[in-house]
Amino acid sequence: MTQRAPYLLIDAGNSRIKWALVQPDGTQLASGALAHDELAGPPARPGAQPAWTDRPAPCGAWLSNVAGAEVGTRIAALVDAHWPRLPLATISASARQCGVTNCYATPHSLGSDRWAGMIGAHATFPGEHLLLATFGTATTLEALRADGAFIGGLIAPGWALMMRSLGEHTAQLPALDAAHARSLLDAADATRRGPFFATDTPRSLSAGCTLAQAGLIERMWRDLQDEWQVAVRLVVSGGAADAVASALKVPHTRHDSLVLSGLALIAAEDAARQRV
Repeated sequence: MTQRAPYLLIDAGNSRIKWALVQPDGTQLASGALAHDELAGPPARPGAQPAWTDRPAPCGAWLSNVAGAEVGTRIAALVDAHWPRLPLATISASARQCGVTNCYATPHSLGSDRWAGMIGAHATFPGEHLLLATFGTATTLEALRADGAFIGGLIAPGWALMMRSLGEHTAQLPALDAAHARSLLDAADATRRGPFFATDTPRSLSAGCTLAQAGLIERMWRDLQDEWQVAVRLVVSGGAADAVASALKVPHTRHDSLVLSGLALIAAEDAARQRV
């Protein structure tokens, strides 16, 4: 049997762009990531292009883009430069897809990354009730029943955005970047006993923002279990997941490829429809 061409999957978030080449059977051939400034750089710039040169040509590309139209245009140009006229589908949320039902009042207004992530999670954890927590530029929560019904979610400022906002809008608080804040948390974890009450401003800021994130997640996880009266798996992902998850006091599972997993399922459904 002739093996079908792989799918090119692209997850364009607000902070970076992740991609994967995946065979129709789910086998991943290659993956990588780009920062936005790398995408905007000149073609000869090291790291400015994905490692696609020696990869098999895909049958098409599927893009989840929450980073804006300009980023979408750059991605389309990059894909076309490697594989001219390759079909590229920019996904959006729908009322129902790949076993997930969207209970948003306006289904198409849901972010495509959240939609693809729920599709990936529903397939990855079949038969389980889920609370998905993604720690990116924004922190998002999705409550997903075992039958695939997305009942709703929450959006809050992300961990790094919280710290940056405090630094920019107060006269006496520092602007902490993520790397510095993580180093402060790591140092505190080695010596902390009992509740975290910091004794300097940078640690007070990093710990306060971390615990604000953790407290939101724990509150909603407990409320959801009380409401549904069933066990709910908490799944965490995103660039700030390490920092925030270290403060969680409830069981949780780490999974960082749910959007790409969901895109693979959407691609497979689209390809099957086209064959029919």
